[in-house]
Amino acid sequence: MNLLDLSDTRSRLLGQCLLRQAEAVPDADFIVWGDESYSFGRVNELANRAATAFAKLGVRRGDTVSFMMGTCPDWIWLTLALNKLGAIWVPTNVDYKGQWLRESFEDGGASLLVADAQRFGRIAALDGIPFEHVVVRGGDDAEELGIASTTIEQMIETPGSEPDCDDLSYGDTSSILWTSGTTGRSKGVEQSHNVWIRAAVTGGVNAGLREGEVLYNCLPMYQSAAWVANVYRALVFGVPCAMDAAFSPKEFWNRTRHYGATMIFTLGAMHMFLWNAPERDDDADNPVRVAGAIPMPEDLIPRFKERFGIEEVHQGYGQSECMALLARRPGLEYKPNSLGGPVDGIEVNLLDDDDVAVGSGEVGEICVRPIEPYSIFNGYWRNPEATVTAWSNLWYHTGDLGRADDDGEFYFVDRKADFIRFKGRNISSFAVEAAFSGHPAVAQCAAHGVTSEELVAEAELKVCVVLKPGETATAEDLARFVNQNAPYFFVPRYIEFMDALPSTPTGRVQKYQLRERGVTDATWDAQAVGFKTER
Repeated sequence: MNLLDLSDTRSRLLGQCLLRQAEAVPDADFIVWGDESYSFGRVNELANRAATAFAKLGVRRGDTVSFMMGTCPDWIWLTLALNKLGAIWVPTNVDYKGQWLRESFEDGGASLLVADAQRFGRIAALDGIPFEHVVVRGGDDAEELGIASTTIEQMIETPGSEPDCDDLSYGDTSSILWTSGTTGRSKGVEQSHNVWIRAAVTGGVNAGLREGEVLYNCLPMYQSAAWVANVYRALVFGVPCAMDAAFSPKEFWNRTRHYGATMIFTLGAMHMFLWNAPERDDDADNPVRVAGAIPMPEDLIPRFKERFGIEEVHQGYGQSECMALLARRPGLEYKPNSLGGPVDGIEVNLLDDDDVAVGSGEVGEICVRPIEPYSIFNGYWRNPEATVTAWSNLWYHTGDLGRADDDGEFYFVDRKADFIRFKGRNISSFAVEAAFSGHPAVAQCAAHGVTSEELVAEAELKVCVVLKPGETATAEDLARFVNQNAPYFFVPRYIEFMDALPSTPTGRVQKYQLRERGVTDATWDAQAVGFKTER
């Protein structure tokens, strides 16, 4: 392990981090891909070759370059090459197509695209292609796109020199990552070099990273977690990052054995897929020591650790705009469902609608401000209105609600837009959905508010439900189940069965569409049918 000294802000550039590791530990593994390995020295050489090639293609400081590639090592040296030039890389979700894909490309504003040849059919189907040149991975050219092309092999075949970075700043935007689009059109989050480095260091320290660690990444590279929890953490700590093209619940533990991986990071349902897989006698026979599993139900953590032989399962909270915000620190005991406290470099507070701090135990919006330069995002790309809206009274407003106890431990409550207030009571859609998901027939559900007829400032509760294939249940069945297993006020007035919930290409439910949909002819109304809740 070779943790870089980052006390000098001039060293807090991603390209400089690579150069310093290449000088200090040139032969140490940085990226491991199947049976191939790339040392820090080799990755720096490839990045310099690619930087020279990008410069010949006209890429300059501040230019954006779009990416549409599956997870692979090429991502690492190509993006670090761009950052050495002061350019900005813009990843695109590989599942995007049609309007989603076109908007992502157009909003990025790039004239150069780096893409897998296998994605060309989807790109060619667009009405006009907003690029002048494409760098091709896994193919010879981009003939079907009708634009000039260069292969990655050609990009790195000619030796290159170390680019001059004297005029670059650790606060410069290094990349633009898109928000999920659950509240409307995706916004481009401008990440500085320092945001990545700060979060990578903080995450490694909080995870207790030590000598001999091997990180494992099977997350898509258009997600910030792949970089901050794995690639950049490996970069600043000088440890290997093993990579696979995709997450496989069936092969996950075998892959950790193959690489000798000691640290893993999973998001959303990934660790639940691992947990729900049939138990095996060798489940605990793996090298993993620490898991970041965000989020994992509190009652599952000790059972997950025991089954898979893991020492620590870490929890925390963050956003693309701020990376890590709250975390449980190593060696400390936390209460159930606690997210821990603020990480270094930022201040976190819970504020009401007037930006006044709420009291202990009260619900407020999670708001953040940096106490060190460039600790959170630089703003939304080409969207000053959204940037201004997100900031108020010197605080960035996350749009998430939380509460904190007397010990300063924070707890997630809900998305602010999804928090429902009715008859003086605040209801978390997050908690309501958890109650509905406990029913064996429910595959997916989304709770949201419907404006009350009595008071426009309040909302009746509605839950949209997708049943599992072959399962049956009535709205009254679900209402009775929730009434028996959760607080009575979790029973919604409205329930509607749907074939599918409106979602982004990444599977995030777009609740704003459900709110706009409101009550339909297919909606069950507890009040209309005389359903009575038991208190």
